[in-house]
Amino acid sequence: MSDIIYGRNSVREALLAGRSLNKILIADGTSRRDIEDIIELARAQGVVYQFADRRNLDQMVREKHQGIIAVGAAHQYVELSDILTIAQESVSPPFLAVLDGIQDPHNLGSIIRTADAVGVHGLIIPRREAVGLTAVVTKASAGTTAHMPVARVANLNQAMDTLKDAGLWLIGLEADGEATFDSVDYTGPVAMVIGSEGKGLRPLVRRHCDAVVKLTIGGHAGSLNASVAAAIVLYEVFRQREKK
Repeated sequence: MSDIIYGRNSVREALLAGRSLNKILIADGTSRRDIEDIIELARAQGVVYQFADRRNLDQMVREKHQGIIAVGAAHQYVELSDILTIAQESVSPPFLAVLDGIQDPHNLGSIIRTADAVGVHGLIIPRREAVGLTAVVTKASAGTTAHMPVARVANLNQAMDTLKDAGLWLIGLEADGEATFDSVDYTGPVAMVIGSEGKGLRPLVRRHCDAVVKLTIGGHAGSLNASVAAAIVLYEVFRQREKK
């Protein structure tokens, strides 16, 4: 389960201890002088913080929270370098997934569950405008978050450059991709880049991809749920590698 940490001293100590935090909520009207050191620690560690209506904090915590609450990750994040090490030491070529702004925790959990099933070595997600490893994500993943390394990065484009430098081929998924998803060879080192629900890949993220593929969609919906689309392309990578 995600931990709720409240009170200035508790949140400060969690930051000093290097705890993995999804975000910090600060009640509107809280004196910045009283929490300036907490904000500086959050900035230094890349932890997202935001101001919110005090009533929202009151609903989360019935105890005296002093106007500040931190939401801890349900599971510990890892560094991008850790995922690359795992991938490079594997007997199979590196296989990663980059998620550009998945916001529905059920979608993220479902993607993690699929990723675990098809041999993905690790996931990369952004810190902002995306869901983190919450309790809902853990439940939706059927517990596979415990086995899937996840790196939460401040700049997704820089992380993609790091993957390229490590020899991975970055393949994005979009409705108007240049090729169908099953016409590409995935047997080498690859990172599949999946966009957010509704918006897909952000323009700069798309430009960082080495290729962009598409799913052929019939029927009336016009598109697939993000986790379903991710499952199809991730399984294709698995299928090709098993066949080889």
